[in-house]
Amino acid sequence: MDIFEMADWIKSRVSFEPFFGIVLGSGLGGLADEIDVVDRISYSDIPGFPKSTVAGHKGEYIFGYLDEIPVILMNGRVHYYEGYTMQQVVTPVRVMALLGAKNIFLTNASGGLNRSYHPGTLMCITDHISSFIPSPLIGPNDDRLSTRFPEMSAVYNKNYISAMHRAAEELGIPLEDGVYLQVTGPAYESPAESRGYLAFGADAVGMSTVCEAIVLNAMGIKLVGLSCVTDMAIDNEDTAVTHEEVQEVAAAASENLKAIVRKTVSIIYKDNN
Repeated sequence: MDIFEMADWIKSRVSFEPFFGIVLGSGLGGLADEIDVVDRISYSDIPGFPKSTVAGHKGEYIFGYLDEIPVILMNGRVHYYEGYTMQQVVTPVRVMALLGAKNIFLTNASGGLNRSYHPGTLMCITDHISSFIPSPLIGPNDDRLSTRFPEMSAVYNKNYISAMHRAAEELGIPLEDGVYLQVTGPAYESPAESRGYLAFGADAVGMSTVCEAIVLNAMGIKLVGLSCVTDMAIDNEDTAVTHEEVQEVAAAASENLKAIVRKTVSIIYKDNN
């Protein structure tokens, strides 16, 4: 199946028109428990669909209402380091867009590079760096999805960034602005790599999100991104990071993250209706 057939397969089983799509990162799946669920589709049930193999990534679409706003949640990603091609990695978000989500909220867990950050810092993604991963647009271009050379000067919608800051201010939750850099993983960064990424202009580093943002921007989807810093990648010579610790910090920060996501989606929905 191609992505259009996958989307049609889902549409034949779920009749739902989402206003927002929300991608839940490592340890951030708690928002799924706050949805008024209409239906669920497991990735494993969709013919030809890539399946998540990482702890903390359940692997399903959830259709329902978040504060009466129709949303589709991507509860779990697939990653390049799992052995998938980059085109397979971005299949779930492409299908989400084809299911009708014209606005998508990307979330992730990341390692902090900006020395003013700390574990638990929430960072609004204002720009990204993709230089350390293969582009998901390499290969034959499908004109139904995008032009051959999409423009990338404003991937993250400026009005939506403002909405996130309004949400954080109303909630009294500290929120930073920053640049997110994606690497392939699965190894965490060496100290020298972290210093290099910081010099490159990145504030946080992780193993997802940028490839998704590239294809969604090319499809004309309006994006907003939020990263939860779960450890400090910079100056990490004397620390050892584990995936379990990343999940624990993300879970501890999840109440603030969920609150900002809910409030931001609500503000954007009201601004557009």
